[in-house]
Amino acid sequence: MHKLVRQVRFSLNPFMDKDKLGYNSYVSKPTGEGLSLFFELGIELLGTIDSSTGFLVNVVDIDKQVREQVVPVFSTSIRTHYRAGKEVSFLDLIKLLGLCRQKLAGSFPAAKLSRLNLKLNPFRQIAIDSEADKMVYFSEKFEFAATHILWNNDFTEQRNIDVFGKCANPSGHGHNYIVEVTVKTPASGDFSIAEFERTVDKELIRLVDHRNLNEDVDFFNMTNPTMENIAVFAWEKLVGKLNKQMLHCVTIWESERACCSYTGPE
Repeated sequence: MHKLVRQVRFSLNPFMDKDKLGYNSYVSKPTGEGLSLFFELGIELLGTIDSSTGFLVNVVDIDKQVREQVVPVFSTSIRTHYRAGKEVSFLDLIKLLGLCRQKLAGSFPAAKLSRLNLKLNPFRQIAIDSEADKMVYFSEKFEFAATHILWNNDFTEQRNIDVFGKCANPSGHGHNYIVEVTVKTPASGDFSIAEFERTVDKELIRLVDHRNLNEDVDFFNMTNPTMENIAVFAWEKLVGKLNKQMLHCVTIWESERACCSYTGPE
């Protein structure tokens, strides 16, 4: 079984009757004119590859279907709301994704449409599964700065250096960590982004931001503050604290090239 993910980008000016298609699909197509709204829709497909082509689905066909079936749905909805002076609510976005899923149904006979993912900005996104109509996934990234040292008192000094390398520096070192918190929330749209952010800030970020993790956070007094263990710590601090939302996953980045996700105990 293969999973294919294609990101399709497009921009819409809600006050123009029609957007120009443009020529740069990497940025967005339609291209948008003036101050436009940017969208990035992720399409996840599951299936087995065609031995004659090596494709699960040709990404050119994915782009074509999205621009023919989905972009008009966004265009109509966004323009209708803006011109009527109405907000586009969280529930409206969920309904939009549901309608897009219906439009794409049957468009890829060789594969199963498993998820649609809408990026709301570079750090926030919502997603729906093809069969989980009652729940929506919402993700947002947060930043915190912290120092740590990786060391095991049961190891010799040399073994600590061999295992942890530069991270065993007795003076410690710092990271600008990124933590992405993903929750499952009812598709009814009863969800406040501001309240979600307040909870994550109170229950997690304030505990670790500008801290020496080894010294200032009790959890790491006897546990190495690796990104794997920080993900566990973050999970334990947030699980059960997010009102009606169910914590789904926590991902910790300690650099652009390294991250770890945790989805709770099995």
